[in-house]
Amino acid sequence: MNALAALALTLAAGYLLGSIPTSILVGRIFFHTDIRSHGSGNAGGTNTFRVFGWKAGLFVSLFDVAKGAAAALLGAYLGRSIGAEPAFPAWAPAPEVLGLSGGIAAVAGHVWTVFARFRGGKGVACAGGLLVALAPLPFLAAAAVFALLLGGFGIVSLASVGAALAFPVALTVAKLAGAGVGMPLLAAAWLLGPFIAWTHRTNLARLAKGEEKRFERLRVIGRLLEK
Repeated sequence: MNALAALALTLAAGYLLGSIPTSILVGRIFFHTDIRSHGSGNAGGTNTFRVFGWKAGLFVSLFDVAKGAAAALLGAYLGRSIGAEPAFPAWAPAPEVLGLSGGIAAVAGHVWTVFARFRGGKGVACAGGLLVALAPLPFLAAAAVFALLLGGFGIVSLASVGAALAFPVALTVAKLAGAGVGMPLLAAAWLLGPFIAWTHRTNLARLAKGEEKRFERLRVIGRLLEK
């Protein structure tokens, strides 16, 4: 397979994988309703937790993570099948470029799903799958930031944006420490963080007004500090 065909297949497969409207399907199959008509109106894991409960929310979140990871791993596999081609320089190896392409296409599919009139989720879980597949240790650092913010404030949107912005920092530190982090992955990380913040722009506006909803049961650290 040549480089152009592999890239086209990666982008198409990644977008279609990301476009699987997990929360919408769960809502219609098991609860006979459209998740977008309830709660925040968002077709993502957080709103599924809020509307359908933790079991449905956990399933949707994990499935969405799997979509991003599968798209990235498929792209990396196709990249390895190309072999040495002049289209990919040493600083941008084909497996990394195609892995990123597949994962980013999946995030785009999740946010603008072709199966639900281009109205999907906010891309956090799907982006998490991409990152855990290609950079697991920096992903764990970002996940720790997510857990700390969620435990401290109980606000999922704040934790999501904080983790998305922490990941490129962790990846940069890893590269400076000598880890094998390629420039395409580093550049994509610094673009993906602001993109996730942009998809949460309405949440951030409510947060600035003190109107963003919180999951009080998840605010474990915050409650402990108040004692």
